[in-house]
Amino acid sequence: MATNSGARSDSGRPSPNKQLVHRLVDDVINARRFESLDGLATSRLAPKLRTAFEQFRAAFPDWHQELVELVEEGDTVVARFRCTGTQATDWQGLTATGRAMDVDEVSFIRITDGRISGIWGLEDTWTRIRQLVGDDVTVGELGSLG
Repeated sequence: MATNSGARSDSGRPSPNKQLVHRLVDDVINARRFESLDGLATSRLAPKLRTAFEQFRAAFPDWHQELVELVEEGDTVVARFRCTGTQATDWQGLTATGRAMDVDEVSFIRITDGRISGIWGLEDTWTRIRQLVGDDVTVGELGSLG
C-alpha cells in the first residue's frame, strides 16, 4: 500500500488525524468491523456511515479500499483511495452483474475532537458503472493524470 503520509508528528509517525483515517480504512472497512465506527466517528455520523458501508458491502462483498495518498490541512484529511469489488447484488438500480470494478475515490474527512465528524466524497461513478455493465474502461480514463 503506497501512502503519502504528509504531515507527521514529532515522533515521525503519521499525525493522529491521519492515523484515524488509516483505522477507518484498515480496521473498519477492510476488516468489516463496522461496529468500530462508534469509537472513530461522532455519535451523529457513525450510524449513517455504518448503514452506507453495510449497503455497499452487501452489493460488493469483496469490497476493498486501498489508501493511495493522504494530505492533511487543519482539521481535514484528504484521502485518495482505490476502490475495488465485485458486484453480487443489485446496487443503485443496476442489476447484479458479477463484474468487478476498480475506481478512484477522493474524500475530505473532517475531524473534530479526535473523531470523524464529516465526510465529503467524490467517486468515479462513471467508470464504476461502465465497468459493471461490461464496457471496456479503465480507472482514470476520463482525466486522471499520472
